[in-house]
Amino acid sequence: MGDLTRLFAPKTIAVIGGGAWCEAIIAAARQVGFTGTIVPVHPAGKTIAGLASVTSADQIDTPIDAAFIGVNRHATLDVVAQLRDLDCGGATCFASGFSEAEAEDATGTDLQSQLVAAAGDMPILGPNCYGFLNALDGAGIWPDQHGLVPVDRGVAILTQSSNILINLTMQMRGLPIAQVVACGNQAQTTQTDIGLHLLDDPRITALGLHIEGFGDLRGWESLAQKARAKGIALIALKSGRSDQAQAAAISHTASLTGSDAGADAFLKRLGIRRANSLPVFLEALKLAHVFGPLPAKSIASISCSGGEAALAADTALNTQLTFPPLTEPQRGALSAVLGPMVALANPLDYHTYIWRDMASMTACWAALTGDNVTLTLVILDYPRADRCDASDWDVATRAVIEAARTSGRRFAVVATLPELLPEHTAAHLMAHGVAPLNGLDHAMAAIDLMSDPVPPAPDPVLLPGNDRATSPLTEAQAKSELAEFGVPIPGNVTVTGPVTNIPLQFPVAVKVLGLAHKTGADGLALNLQSLEQVQTAQATLAAGDLLIEEMVPDAVAEILVGVTRDPAHGFVLTVGAGGTMTEILADTASVLIPATDADIRAALSGLQIAPILNGYRGKPGMNWDAAVQTIMSIQSYVIAKADQVEEVEVNPMICTPTRAVAVDALIRTAP
Repeated sequence: MGDLTRLFAPKTIAVIGGGAWCEAIIAAARQVGFTGTIVPVHPAGKTIAGLASVTSADQIDTPIDAAFIGVNRHATLDVVAQLRDLDCGGATCFASGFSEAEAEDATGTDLQSQLVAAAGDMPILGPNCYGFLNALDGAGIWPDQHGLVPVDRGVAILTQSSNILINLTMQMRGLPIAQVVACGNQAQTTQTDIGLHLLDDPRITALGLHIEGFGDLRGWESLAQKARAKGIALIALKSGRSDQAQAAAISHTASLTGSDAGADAFLKRLGIRRANSLPVFLEALKLAHVFGPLPAKSIASISCSGGEAALAADTALNTQLTFPPLTEPQRGALSAVLGPMVALANPLDYHTYIWRDMASMTACWAALTGDNVTLTLVILDYPRADRCDASDWDVATRAVIEAARTSGRRFAVVATLPELLPEHTAAHLMAHGVAPLNGLDHAMAAIDLMSDPVPPAPDPVLLPGNDRATSPLTEAQAKSELAEFGVPIPGNVTVTGPVTNIPLQFPVAVKVLGLAHKTGADGLALNLQSLEQVQTAQATLAAGDLLIEEMVPDAVAEILVGVTRDPAHGFVLTVGAGGTMTEILADTASVLIPATDADIRAALSGLQIAPILNGYRGKPGMNWDAAVQTIMSIQSYVIAKADQVEEVEVNPMICTPTRAVAVDALIRTAP
């Protein structure tokens, strides 16, 4: 793929086919400020939107920098090849029916391969996408309405859905959007290719990414590394949490979505901040545009209502944000402005004593911030202009801007309801370095997201490799293989006939080999104290070979350790509350392999059972070093067998004050 500069900042645009789409493209380009040449290409040579068309792209007498291809999927192949031969700077392929339609038409994937071959080094967007809008340089190929206007700097948003991107351009929250790109099928040019290109533009302040599937993991690692080096925030809205979303992604963009746990672990590993909704996505982009990543989670809130102060505190409970207590200098400065009748606290209700007094409002708000506060929130709900007089709020707007200017601190204006912050006010605040945030709950979530620390640059993930046909090992085989990599296992013996001798230390457990779930299937007997009890158990358990093991005493906790090969994200290592209650408790955390010692400790520390692991109500805790080492040994096995292994599960790993032992193990692997 070649350079994207000509495609995204063209001087000459060819619009090939498309009919009514051609008129929409011309209007969209002009709306975003395009002053270059647009040439329609139509076999009848008719006039479209006041522009004379040519019958073939080779009749255009100036270099074609960008083209929209609005013909059917089969004709698209010939047009792409022609444009490549004309040294076109790049093209948007609008047609559908390629790999995203494979379920309905088996030829779609082959057509997509032919499309890539026809393009050669010429960049192409799509297929099955709308194109792009560049509000910085005044250019675009976009066959529909949009809400962008020219800007000097702003955020870029890349999506795999053209329709979602249309909606995002229509936002009325004051977010300056510099460029949007619909990526479609990403047959050749991917989201990461585009992101890497845009990161070189100093006018781009943040990247927003709507992701249905990742594709090339190495490309995402490169994008994250470059963004980290430049201090540019990457904010993602990743679909695929639900089974329905995963199915939609596969049918819509031919993306391999994989498990959401894997996706979440991949984003966290790369330091890409994941928003949980479109509103939070937009609010986080605003914060990134104005401030970049926030260095800490300490905030202050000020409002003229005790109800709003309480609402701010309650809303933050769903986050990791904190309200640091006021320092003595803050108390002194606030008392000087507000007098003795206002109870000083954070969040602060300043009542309405100083309303309309710009000097006092400025002094009050500036006094609330300090070295202990990362971001000061001024809660202001503006009245609706069609029914009310909002002139009093102009004073408040000016006071916030002045407080930010004089203090040199970060300020945000937050409306408790999204619709109570007018777009023109939001844009005015943004232009003066104050973040306008629409909706208190969305604002708190966005601040929490933007103040998450970015992890150190990680090692590349272990790639999942090709699909493989696998079969399960017996439990005895699985444990033997893990033991070779340093995983502690109980002393054990496999018995294929009547039990006559047990060279182990009692008590022991007896397991019937070959049963996936031994509990409830007459496949397990525990705490047997003698040979006679074992023989009795053999007579009553389900038929089959037996694995007899020494019991592990002094258990602090049972932990699940699982690794699955996720075709979309690599190998996902999951730790959680183990034993027979695993599914009910659903207390897990996931990281990608290779994980560090610190990654494993952080995952375990984030579990709900962490207090038990640390020692609870006078009881001993587990040996953390032993637990982490056992998990790292399981990881070592997976890394060594990456081309064969599909799944490893140790459940439970019994953790004691001295060791961590794999007492049950499942491995599915290829020959």
